Amino acid sequence: MRIRIRRAEHFVSGIFVLFSLGSNILCGRLIQSYIFMQTRRAFLKTSGCLAASALFAPNLAEAAKVKNVGIQLYTVRKEMLDDAAGTLKQLAKIGYKELESARSAKGNFYGLQPKEIKKIANDLGMTVRSGHVHIDTDWQRSIDMAAEAGQTYLVCSSLPSEGQTVANYQRCADTFSKAAEACKKANLVFGYHNHEYEFDKVDGKVLYDILLDRTDADLVKMEMDLGWVIVTGNDPLAYFKKYPGRFPLWHLKDMDKAKKESTEFGKGQINVKQMLQNMDKSGVKYFFVEQEEYPKTALESAKYDYDYLARLDY
Repeated sequence: MRIRIRRAEHFVSGIFVLFSLGSNILCGRLIQSYIFMQTRRAFLKTSGCLAASALFAPNLAEAAKVKNVGIQLYTVRKEMLDDAAGTLKQLAKIGYKELESARSAKGNFYGLQPKEIKKIANDLGMTVRSGHVHIDTDWQRSIDMAAEAGQTYLVCSSLPSEGQTVANYQRCADTFSKAAEACKKANLVFGYHNHEYEFDKVDGKVLYDILLDRTDADLVKMEMDLGWVIVTGNDPLAYFKKYPGRFPLWHLKDMDKAKKESTEFGKGQINVKQMLQNMDKSGVKYFFVEQEEYPKTALESAKYDYDYLARLDY
């Protein structure tokens, strides 16, 4: 501090001598130079402080918001069967953008025709992105209907044959490969949706892993139901690491682990925020909110879940 004061005193003394000798122009230039140097020092000091704060302080600008939220229509299955068009309007009003249908007593689209549900959804600003069906004798018809509805994905919602054995899961994997080839011809992507039982171990092997290991990663994709994976004691992040890019679809839900039931976001034991932070690792392109049990009504829970995600930074 004393050195700076002395430098300033010497500078002023020099200016006074020059001024007394009549060197006005030179005095002016020296004064301008002095002001510039002081301003530059202040600027560098301020810039350094800002850089340090940016380095060590949390970068709030990097926090992401949830966008393009989808919903599995099984969440509102009763409402869809009672009034499909009216229910879709309510979902659009809540804010949902992506839809995944599920086969019901009224067919693959709750009594609506493929082109009909496509138009209703599109007019409301939504897209029928995926659909749950079974691999059965109507498989080709399901493919044709999915293509007509404008879907990108067609998902097998349960194993095509029963049996918690290695041999059966190998057969199912082979069936998936053939089903996926048929989907590819219609410009659809085939996927399989897991439950809880696929994570049983037989002869030291996790049955679910057989489905992944025995199928072509580019042909057969998986729709990971995060809730069921976690309830079984498995870690979705470990699967994302072992099988990168295999999970373009998710069912995003919270779960009461003790009851093994789905619940509204934030009321169970699933770390939803952590899952969203690892979206890139899984290769996920779309996720669908799914809730099978509700404290009041399905639509109230659908709105609660959407609002929860809308407020969430991850």
